[in-house]
Formats: sequence, C-alpha cells, structure tokens
Amino acid sequence: MFSPKISSRTALTFAAGLTLAGCNLAPKYVRPELSVPAATPTGPAYAATDAAGAIMPADTSWETFFTDDRLRRVIRTALENNRDLRVSVANVAQARAQYRVQRADLFPTIAASGSATYSKSPFGSVSGGTTSTGTGTGTGTGAGTVTTGSGRTDIYSANVGISSWEIDLFGRVRNLTQSQQEQYFAAEENRNAAQVSLVAEIATQWLTMAADQDRLKIARDTEKAYGQTVKLTQDRFRIGIASELEVRQASTSYDQARSDIAEATTLIAQDQNALNLLAGTTLPADMLPARLEETSPTLENLPSNLPSEVLLRRPDIASAEHQLIAANANIGAARAAFFPNISLTAAFGTISLGLSNLFGSGSQNWSVAPSVSQTLFDFGKNKGNLRYAQATRDAAVATYEKSIQTGFREVADALARRGTIGAQLQAQTSLRDNAAGAFKLSDLRFRAGIDTFLNTLDSQRSLYTAQQSLLAARLTRDSNSVELYRALGGGVTTASTADSRPKN
Repeated sequence: MFSPKISSRTALTFAAGLTLAGCNLAPKYVRPELSVPAATPTGPAYAATDAAGAIMPADTSWETFFTDDRLRRVIRTALENNRDLRVSVANVAQARAQYRVQRADLFPTIAASGSATYSKSPFGSVSGGTTSTGTGTGTGTGAGTVTTGSGRTDIYSANVGISSWEIDLFGRVRNLTQSQQEQYFAAEENRNAAQVSLVAEIATQWLTMAADQDRLKIARDTEKAYGQTVKLTQDRFRIGIASELEVRQASTSYDQARSDIAEATTLIAQDQNALNLLAGTTLPADMLPARLEETSPTLENLPSNLPSEVLLRRPDIASAEHQLIAANANIGAARAAFFPNISLTAAFGTISLGLSNLFGSGSQNWSVAPSVSQTLFDFGKNKGNLRYAQATRDAAVATYEKSIQTGFREVADALARRGTIGAQLQAQTSLRDNAAGAFKLSDLRFRAGIDTFLNTLDSQRSLYTAQQSLLAARLTRDSNSVELYRALGGGVTTASTADSRPKN
C-alpha cells in the first residue's frame, strides 16, 4: 500500500481551514416574545378548575383522552388509513431526504478511480538524451531518449480523491443545512398537527352522528304522538266536537315531524359517509354510535386559567417556529455569499508502467489543488438575495406571532364555552322537564274538556323544541371537550419520531 507524504505546511493549512469552518454569519436566534396576554382570560364566562387535578391534552395520549371504545377504534382505523395523513407522512419523508442531501455538502465526496492506458508508436518513446535501436545503440541530439523497440507503453493508475469540496469558512453550507433541517422538523410538526386535527374531526363527526341518531328518535316519538293527536282530533271532528281548523293544526305538526324524520335520516347517512372518508375505509356498524350518551366520551377534568406558554406545545406553532429558525439560518447563507468561496480538489494514488508494480515502492503520487473565487461585480444579486432572506425572516416572525394569537383565541373561546355549558345544560334540562310536564297537564285538561286544543298543541310543540335544544346543548358540551383537546395541542406521541431526528 502507498503512504503519500504531505508537507507539514500543507497539512497545517488544511487543518486551519477545517478549524475556521465553524464561522457563522447568521443572526443569533432569539424566540420572539409572546404577542398575547400572559394567561388565558378570566371573567364570568370562564369557570375556575382545580389545577392540581386537571390534565393537559398535550401530556395525554388520545387513547386515554377518549373513553368510548367504539370511538377509539374509529380513530385508530383512521390513523392507519386516512389519505391526508399519509400525505403528511410522505411530506416528512421528503423533507428528511432533502435534509440528508443538503447535509452531505458539509463533507467531501470521496471517489475512487482506476485506469489503464495502452499505447504504441512507431517512433518509440522519448525518455532521455540518447537514442537506441532494437539491435544497437547510438547517440542522438534530441532532448530525450527514444526507445524504438516495440514502441508500446502500458500505464496503470489507481486514485482516491475529492473534487471541488467547498471549505465552509463562512458557514454558508452549514446554514443551508440548518435551514433544511428546520424544514424537516417543521414537516414533522405539521404531521403532528394533521393528526391532532384528524382525531378532533373524527370525534366531532362521530358525536354529530350520535346526536343525529337521537334527533331521529325524538322525531319518530314526536311523529307517533302527533299521529295520535291527529287521530283524536279527526274523531272529535266527525262527531262535531272539534273544528276543521283543529284538524288542520294537528296535521301541520304531524307533517313537520315527518319532515324532520326524513331530514334526520339523511343527516345520519351523510354523517356515516363523512366518517368513512375520514377513516379511509368503510366502518362496520359496531363502530358507529347509536345515541349520544348522557356522559361525555372524553376526560372531563380539563384545565382553565392557563399560562400562555402552553400554546408553544401546539404542533402548528412549533412548526411556525421551525420555519422561523430556518429563515434565520438562510440569512447567514446569504451573508456568506459576499465572501470568497474556497474549494479543494485533491487526489492520492499510485501510477506504474506495469500492473504488477502498481502498488510497489516509489509509485505513489498525489496532488492538492485549493482554489479561491470571489465575485467582483454581480450587479446587486447577492444584496438582493440577502434582502429577500431578511424579508422572509420578517414574514416568518409575523406568521409565528399570528399562529400564537390564533391559538390563544381558540383556547380562550373553548374555555369560555366550557365555563358556561354546565349552566346551560341545567337550564335546558329543566326546560325540557317543565315542557314535558306542561304537555302532560294540558293534554289531560284537553281530554277532560277543560282546556282548548290550541294550548295542548302549543305545549306539544314546546316539548319538541325543548328536546331538540337539550340535545344540541349536550352535543355542544361534548364537542367543546374535543375542541379544547385540539386547541391545547392534542396528545401526539412524538418520542419515537424525535429520537430518529438526525443531528448536525
């Protein structure tokens, strides 16, 4: 094997270049201050909770947060089959591959090559200051020695080298690498945000279908009750006790209930279609809800009066910050373009006139060719690139701050709804019970001939409306828990993906 000798000055220069490669012209990154109040709002709409017993959705997996086994099965199916989530996963893989491509520029590309050259000349080959023939020798006046035997020359060589490797003195390549790495991290956070949104959307759609199932049941029960009222009114009309107006009024309510049954039936079918799309497959009947349960299908001890720093755990805000860091690194790359570009080409190998001597003593050869280039006139190109990078960074700051403000508003809205939904449910439940009692009494009074049919019909309509309103309030309660889960960052397990992140 060969062992090429390099002068101490060359080695020192090379080592010094590598040492200086740590220079970085990017601005020091400082996270922008939160552009929102220090804590979520307080007031009559915001109920205080026991912070010690509250759970944070970002610290809780979705399997724990959602307590209904059927809903968990639907979510699990969607995470395996949803096409939008698959696109997000593919985007992460693309960003990771692009980062690896960019990171490779930090290191020289090492290539090995071998060659053999066979040549023959009728004039021989020049090697010195004498001339020889095949049968004798003579003295010539040329500048070299010409061998006129067969005139054939065989040259073999083997080399290992690098070509045009940029020595990153001013951090251009390193900053481009960091920028691409942050883009990869942002893609990961976007995937996490897509998963949180998908889980929340599935849960909301599942709850909506459950409410529509109850709405259909209420409409059917009401249709049955109205049908009995219509029959009773028609019988009374035939014997002259009731008027045709009362028959028409009773039939109007009956027809409305029939229309509501058709509408609810359509909504249930559409809800199932939406769930199938989100799940990426056709869901079996045993995964679908039959009714909206009295208890919430989620954990209920969620927090309130939160510090705004919790917003930083939202995947969409984390993604915006990674984009900001990437834009900050691009400024360093743009600044480095104003300085000289230093590259190195080197080759180490062996060369011989015979294959058997290719790796023999004295056959080693090497070459080192550093080069420097400096742009003198680019007519504002580098300056334009720098200003573009700075403007991109400013836009990323604004996007990051807007993401925090949007997150703050979403959390505040969810907490405001959560703080009042309990009182609303109590009022709606009482309203439903009173409406039911009023209808029962008015129906008895009507049948006894004490009260008019119009009072009975109004009581029946009021009961129907109260039942629908109570159902809507229960759906709002359950949907609010899901929205708070999403607004607070959800529960995405990122340990496995974080551990696999490449390092600089």
